[in-house]
Amino acid sequence: METTRQNKISRLIQKELGEMFRLQTQRMRGVLVSVSACRISPDLSVCRVYLSVFPSAKAEEIVNNVNKNQKQVRYELGTRMRFQLRIIPELKFFVDDSLDYAEHIDELLKASATGSKAGQLPDTAETEPEK
Repeated sequence: METTRQNKISRLIQKELGEMFRLQTQRMRGVLVSVSACRISPDLSVCRVYLSVFPSAKAEEIVNNVNKNQKQVRYELGTRMRFQLRIIPELKFFVDDSLDYAEHIDELLKASATGSKAGQLPDTAETEPEK
C-alpha cells in the first residue's frame, strides 16, 4: 500500500519523465514513448518506471537505450524537479506490455465469439453419456 507522499512523488516523476520523453521522441519519426506508470519504494530511493512504446517492435531496443543513459535521464529529471525533491530516486525502466496483452485477450475473445453460435460453447459435442 502506497502512502500519499509516494503517490504524489510518483505522479510528479511520471509527468516530468513523460514530458522529457515526448520532447526527445519528437525528433524520431514514427516512435512514441509514454510513461504509463511509476512505482516508488517506501523510502523514496528507487522508482520503477514503466514505458509504453509504439510501435511495440522497438520497445526492447528503446528501453535498453534508456537504461544505458539512466544517469543522464536522472540528472535531467533532477534539474527539472530540484525545487520539489531534495534527493532524486534511482530510476529503473521496464517495458509496459499491458496494451499488447489486452490486445491479445481481445483477439482471443473475438476468435471465440466467431467460432461459436450464441448460447453454445465452442467445441462441445451433444452426446449422451454412456451407461
